[in-house]
Parts: sequence; C-alpha cells; structure tokens
Amino acid sequence: MSKQTVELLAKDLNHQGGVFCPNPQADMKLWSSHPKVYLDVARTGEAKCPYCGTVYKLKAGEHFGASH
Repeated sequence: MSKQTVELLAKDLNHQGGVFCPNPQADMKLWSSHPKVYLDVARTGEAKCPYCGTVYKLKAGEHFGASH
C-alpha cells in the first residue's frame, strides 16, 4: 500500500474538480494496481484513495473553480 501524497495544481483536476487513481502523477509502478476510482479533490482540497491510501491534494494557494 502506498502512503504517498501527490500535490496537484488546479489545472491537474478534471472539469468536475477531481482525479482518477491510479494516476501517472503518483508515479505508480503498476498502473493497474487497483480498480480506477474517481476522487473529488475540489470539494475539500484533498482526497484519499480507498484502495492504495495515496492522498491527492491541491498545492497551497491553488483553488479550483469559483467555490469559496
């Protein structure tokens, strides 16, 4: 299990404010290490993959969309 944190820029998120894991930005050795899962990063600024534990979070100062 991975315990890494991946910092994202707002432009790294899809139009809904999320990412998929496994993700190439997480430098995963095996892209098919678990089922593809959508993680909503924009809602709270970070999201943790329930399969591998990788945390995806917005880099400090980054904001997605018009939400406050």
